Amino acid sequence: MSSESKDDPVFKALAHHRRREILDLLKDAPRTTGALCEMFPGMDRCTVMQHLKVLEEAELVVARKEGRERWNHLNSLPIKQIYDRWISAYAGHALSILDRLRNDLEGQPE
Repeated sequence: MSSESKDDPVFKALAHHRRREILDLLKDAPRTTGALCEMFPGMDRCTVMQHLKVLEEAELVVARKEGRERWNHLNSLPIKQIYDRWISAYAGHALSILDRLRNDLEGQPE
């Protein structure tokens, strides 16, 4: 599987604002599915579970069952891999353009 096709589930998972909110909550600490459901009173439990399933398929969330509770943990490695592959590669180019623009505006030679 190419890196792009491995990245697709991550981009899909990050595309929905509710899933990003769930990741933000899990960034602070692991949470039970029940606790996550309580934090989204406008969504029913089934919808929260569907969002968690998409996050798990993208390997952004790892779920562990402890007794009767299901604990959800953030796995930030796929986001780091996206950053390394896509963002950092383009950030250097963008910074060089901004540096050139600053020099042009200040009238400094490169």
